[in-house]
This record gives sequence, structure tokens and C-alpha cells, in this order.
Amino acid sequence: MSQPTPPGPTNPPNAGLIALSVRSLAFMAGNPTLILLAVLIILVGVAGNIQPGYLTVAGLRTTLLQAAPLGILAGAQTILMLMGGIDLSVTMIATGAAYVAANQSPNGAAVAILLGIVVGLVAGSVNGVGVTVFRVNPLIMTLAMSGILLGLFTAWTQTILRGSTQVTGFIKIISAGSFWDNRIPYSVVVWAVISLLLIWLLRRTGWGRLIYATGDNEVAVRLAGVQVWQVRISGYVMSGILGAISGILLAGRTGAVDLQLASAFLLPSIAAAVIGGTSIFGGVGGYGGTILGALILSVLNAILTFLNVGQAIQQVVYGLIVLTLAWGYAGLTRRG
Repeated sequence: MSQPTPPGPTNPPNAGLIALSVRSLAFMAGNPTLILLAVLIILVGVAGNIQPGYLTVAGLRTTLLQAAPLGILAGAQTILMLMGGIDLSVTMIATGAAYVAANQSPNGAAVAILLGIVVGLVAGSVNGVGVTVFRVNPLIMTLAMSGILLGLFTAWTQTILRGSTQVTGFIKIISAGSFWDNRIPYSVVVWAVISLLLIWLLRRTGWGRLIYATGDNEVAVRLAGVQVWQVRISGYVMSGILGAISGILLAGRTGAVDLQLASAFLLPSIAAAVIGGTSIFGGVGGYGGTILGALILSVLNAILTFLNVGQAIQQVVYGLIVLTLAWGYAGLTRRG
């Protein structure tokens, strides 16, 4: 008498769904740029449905004018986050550079831009020395720098910078003007040049490799004989210069300078880098993703504006984005 054949293993009813989810997560992890592009396209479509005039040359141009200074500020945050740092003073550096550029505008655009960038160079150097030489936590150092700059420029606007509220016409053209039948803003060209430079520096140079290595394992870099303090200072200097360039563009775009010129860009600059895949813990990410992050936030800003959402709620949204993604990165780090 033959023995009955034991039943074979049965698949759980949701096995196919689980397998699909695993494959989807693997695809998303392996193709972050495609995911960001998809999100950007969806948001552009949503904006177009809310405001039909958005999907025109004028509508998209407005978004690009918003994205350019944000993308440059986010580049500063990307470099520092790759090293495990951050800059809470970058928007105040941008404001200070704008004031100096406005003050020096009667002496010509070249002098105004150069001295505006010097503000970023000096402030970034002080941040770097404070973080590396005096071992001040980056959050504390840059927050203190922001307060110091705010106090200094508040006093100076009543004395040596009194009346410095307008930048020269050339800066206005570069910041808010366009070419090719008013289709492409000059500021986007500036952003594109800076983007290519940053991507090349981070991917193709020894400096870029040291930036990543410092954020990934500073002790190993130091044991390899690298002067880590020099790497960190150079990162903060670069951050300050990028902040100054962004501030000058913002001054030219708005047409006037005030102490709140760039303050609303602090959270978005961090959020753009985080959305683009740069880990706040250092060593992971790149500026290519940050570019898409800045574009996504600029389109999101347009959607919120179309819905009559105030600046306060927009800042809440940016804060939630940063918190959510930071929590996600922390979870991945623990599992790794």
C-alpha cells in the first residue's frame, strides 16, 4: 500500500505582493535619480492642473528664477553635509554679501561682486577655523556666526552701509534677466556653471574624494596622513563663497536688500540636499541629486503659492521634509 504524498510547501497568499515590494524597494534604492525625476514631473503636472498658466515659458521661468539661488545655497549645504557638517549661517552670509554688493555698486559691478564674495570667504573661513581648530560643534559655530552677522549688519545698515539697498544694473540683469526671447534666465546659466564645477570637484578631484572620506571615516583619513582640518576649512570656505553668490543673485532678483533677504531659504537649502540623497551623517550623496531637490522644492513652492499657503506653512512643510528624511536615513544607518 503506497504512502500518501506529503503536501508540498505552500506560498503565503501575499508572497507575490511581498516580492513585488522588495523588488520595488531595490529598484528605488538603485535608481534614486529616476525617482526624483518622476517626483519632479508629477509635481509639475500638479502645478499645471492647479494653475494652467504655469505650463508656459513664463511660468517655468519663474520657477527657475526661484531654483537658481536655492540650488546654489543647497550646494553649500551638500558639501558640508558630505563631511558630516552643516551651515546655519549661510543665509545670513548671503544677506551680508548682498549688502556689501549694494554698497559697492557705485564702484562698478566687478568690484561689487568681488567684495560681496569676500564676505562669504571671510565668514566661511571663520566658521571653518571655529569648527576645526577650536572644535566647536558645527551647529553651534554656524548658529553663532549667523547671530554675529545679523548683529553686525543691523548696526552697519545704520552707519557705514546706510542707504545700501540697491545693486547695480548689471547684477539685476544677471539675476533676473533672460535671453533667447526671454526664455532662459541668466541666473540659471550661472547656476549651471557652478553645478558643473561642483560635480567635477566632488567626483573627479582629490579634494572631492577627501570630502567624502572625511564624512565617512575621519579617523581613517587622519591615520592616512591627511590634514583633516584643511579639508574641513576648505569646505566651509566653499560654503561661504556659494552663500555669497546666492545672496548677490537674490539681491538682483528682488531689486532690493534687507536683513530678511535670504532667511526663508535656510530650511529649503537643507531640505534640497536631503531630498537629493545627501546623508546628514556624511559620506553619502552628491550634488546631482541636490539639483533635482532644489527643482522639486521650487515647484512645490509654486504649488503652495497657487493654493494661497502662507510662508509660515511653507516652512512647516520644509521642516517636516527634513525631519522625515533624516529619520529615514537614521533607520537605514541602524539597520546597516
